[in-house]
Amino acid sequence: MMALVLFDSSKLFRDIAQLKSVSRGAAQNGISQSAASQHIHELEKKLGMPLLDRSTRPLALSAVGKLYFDLCRDVLRREEEFQAAVDELKALVEGRVRVASIYSIGLSEMSRLQEEFSRRFPNAQLQVDYLRPQKIYEALLADQADLGLVSYPEATKELAVIPWREEEMSVAAAVSHPLAGKAVLLPADLNGQDFIGFDEDLSIRRELDRFFREQGIEMRLAMQFDNIQMIKEAVALGSGISILPARTMLAEVEQGRLVAIPLHAPELVRPVGIVHRKRKRFNRAAQSFLELLQEAPDRTPVAQPVG
Repeated sequence: MMALVLFDSSKLFRDIAQLKSVSRGAAQNGISQSAASQHIHELEKKLGMPLLDRSTRPLALSAVGKLYFDLCRDVLRREEEFQAAVDELKALVEGRVRVASIYSIGLSEMSRLQEEFSRRFPNAQLQVDYLRPQKIYEALLADQADLGLVSYPEATKELAVIPWREEEMSVAAAVSHPLAGKAVLLPADLNGQDFIGFDEDLSIRRELDRFFREQGIEMRLAMQFDNIQMIKEAVALGSGISILPARTMLAEVEQGRLVAIPLHAPELVRPVGIVHRKRKRFNRAAQSFLELLQEAPDRTPVAQPVG
């Protein structure tokens, strides 16, 4: 079997443990399942004890395996800190920053951020993955992302949140909708309207439902989707209205496909935060991208009403 250096060996076992699969852990590290299995057997032979409980499905760790898993995580964390310290000694910002973003932020703003980051730091690489919120938290915990951009961010025992901005919410309507000519709407104006909502497992859906209850608003849920882009399309086709962050509708308003009508409800905002693993030591690329995000988090203007 090809010899594995200490950090690669630690990463392989950590990934096998987290994925609960030798084959998936091997694939994530670019080696064959047989090579990964042989490596595990050699470790167990040296220790004289099994690391994996092979009698269970999915794969589980033995008591010794749990101890070794903790050791591997510590080794990788120290290696990460070492690399970050080395980067700090370099005058040049280089390396790779991995960002996991919800679709609405990524599609509306990431191209601008990528362009600016490349202009400032041509020797650094920015990798962006667009994921659902829960998948972003999982990617951060599995060290598959350095920074996560999510709405309604939640701090945990292992994850920290940096508040980024609060986004104004507006009513989205087709240009032909009866409400489209209004300069501003009151919550009561929404009563009885057909509504295009978010899936029930998303935080923004729970917040909007709470707002409707508090305001005594009854909406007819016509459709529901798991992302803003699909909601905007349904609204533009005249299937109903919705409530969305105004900045996510800029392109459609400019194209004349949607109207973004201010809603007189200053308490209704979408908080967006930057999430990262606690005690994470960022390399220079990640630190530089974080600083770029924090420079002017609210620079993009909000959509203006039409009519």
